[in-house]
Amino acid sequence: MIQIQPSGAACGATLFGIDLSRPLDTDTLAEVRAAWLAHGVVAIPNQTMSIEDLERFTLAIGPRGEDPFIAPIPGHAHVVEIRREADEKAPIFAESWHSDWSFLPTPPAGTALLAAIIPPAGGDTLFADQYAAWDALPGAMKSRLEGRVGIHSARRGYSREGLYGEKDHAAGRSMAIRFGDAALKTRTHPIARVHPETGRTALFVSPGYTLGIEGMGKDESQAVLSELFEHQIRPEFIYRHQWAPGMLLMWDNRCLIHRATGGYEGHRRLLHRVTISEHTPAGTSAAH
Repeated sequence: MIQIQPSGAACGATLFGIDLSRPLDTDTLAEVRAAWLAHGVVAIPNQTMSIEDLERFTLAIGPRGEDPFIAPIPGHAHVVEIRREADEKAPIFAESWHSDWSFLPTPPAGTALLAAIIPPAGGDTLFADQYAAWDALPGAMKSRLEGRVGIHSARRGYSREGLYGEKDHAAGRSMAIRFGDAALKTRTHPIARVHPETGRTALFVSPGYTLGIEGMGKDESQAVLSELFEHQIRPEFIYRHQWAPGMLLMWDNRCLIHRATGGYEGHRRLLHRVTISEHTPAGTSAAH
């Protein structure tokens, strides 16, 4: 029986009594998955895990996901490094609020990060509960968004002119980012997105990847999105996660947005990441 300690914020919990260095039995795995769905983001501290352990655990949660713009580490096709060297001067990776890879035809269900090297201070990750964000929207805005789809793209980050594009590469970022013209593609997803497992509705837009609203003029679309972007990160929706070495963190991209923070200048930071796909394609997107 695992112990669950809620964060006290809108989302987030810490799970105790789990050893991820060995396969979990069916009941324990079901408990972990249920906690993840209930709390959105779960931390499992004090783990002694290998890369293979990380791969095994995440595959038990869901199928392998895609990481289109970050090269995997050698020998592990579905594991990427979130890395920053002590002397690195490039902007902090993933500082914009986003849901991972929401521009894909079927965005990933979850993301897992295993902490390898954690600085003595800084580097917290912020999460914002988008169930709560949707629920708190005024009725008039909900009606205005009914049936609407957001236009998602990776271009702001991963195109040649993007934040992690040619200039960033020339500046010597240590992460293995693979920018390119594929980042210019767009996909649409419902703004009021029904979670395929919980049945709850979440607000599914973000400043990082949502460019517009299909069927709306540019000015109206940008005005609505600006209002949503401000609303979705209200303090009462946010959980601030503090890292520790050996911690496994897993979150649900279908109902949360998140962003990285800095504050650890002069220190190295290294985490290993696996993207987790849906059990079955959601079938809610269209290509452009």
